[in-house]
Amino acid sequence: MSATLHIGFLLFPRVTQLDLTGPAQVLARVPGAQVHLVWKTRDPVPTDVGFTINPTATFDDCPPLDVLCVPGGFGIEALFGDAETLAFLRRQGEGARWVTSVCNGSLVLGAAGLLDGYRSACHWIWRPYLARFGAVPVAERIVRDRNRISGGGVTAGIDFGLALAAELAGEDVARMIQLALEYDPQPPFDAGSPEGAGPALEARYRAMVAPRLAHVEATLDGLAAQAGV
Repeated sequence: MSATLHIGFLLFPRVTQLDLTGPAQVLARVPGAQVHLVWKTRDPVPTDVGFTINPTATFDDCPPLDVLCVPGGFGIEALFGDAETLAFLRRQGEGARWVTSVCNGSLVLGAAGLLDGYRSACHWIWRPYLARFGAVPVAERIVRDRNRISGGGVTAGIDFGLALAAELAGEDVARMIQLALEYDPQPPFDAGSPEGAGPALEARYRAMVAPRLAHVEATLDGLAAQAGV
């Protein structure tokens, strides 16, 4: 490993920005860390909430990464058949110490062939799709399997970041980062999981995202047919 700890996040259109910015805020404070936001070009990339984020590296000039992380968002659908992006992930994943994801970014790692036979977390509503890529879905907020670490949906990225910081620099450093960020969550509602939200609210959310999930399923089915799977 180089003296600098190179941590790379895939930045793509319609990324869920907290999937990226949450763990990036944590991991940027690891001693020696240099965070790279990587996309095909250095043009500003639109996020899921409208504002843009500027890439700091491209697929061509990104250094070899010690940590590869793929955040999630509805923009992942365009990545499933994106040969350039998947090739970049495979190339970096081969040499990275840690291959990681947040939310449904784990599905993109799966599409790149980097989760076959690995246990993985994912946002609860997207979790069943992991099996399509040979991964083992796990209903936990953070999942470790060999050199793979994955976080669940969106806000789990902060927990994931702290867990990874402990792996990279030790628990004392991770605790200091948590203190510095005053990460002491006390949500006003117990609705952050299907179990806490209850069946009525869960059903309403499922109905809201059903058209998008149907489109994703059609995309995956089409790619599988092209591949002869």
